[in-house]
Formats: sequence, structure tokens, C-alpha cells
Amino acid sequence: LFRASQALAAMRGRGYVIPDDVKLLAKPTLAHRIIVTPAARVRSITSTTILEEILQSVSVPGAWVVGGKGR
Repeated sequence: LFRASQALAAMRGRGYVIPDDVKLLAKPTLAHRIIVTPAARVRSITSTTILEEILQSVSVPGAWVVGGKGR
């Protein structure tokens, strides 16, 4: 994921990775590493849905919370 994010940033003309790079590449680079149990598959849970849930639950470093007091 790290190397893929670096490559994407470079292709977009940046020498640094931003959180959007990581979020964009997380599912295609990590989905194959998650083993979904048969019970989860019956409930229509896929590796992609698991990753989506994880990505939604993790806050972006340095991001401001809307309505928050800031730093």
C-alpha cells in the first residue's frame, strides 16, 4: 500500500503521499489479504466491505473535525 501510494503520488506530480492516495488504493491493494469466512459470505460480507468499514472508522491524521475546536 505504501509503495503503491508513492507511485500514485509520483504519477500525479507529487513527491509526497496524501491521505486520499492511501484511501484510493487501500481496497485494490489489501482486499486479497482478507480471508472472509463462509458465514460472513452468506451474510454478503466481502473483503471490500470489511475494508470500507475500516476506512470509515479510521480518522485521517491532521484532519480537522467539522464543528470541532481545532488546535
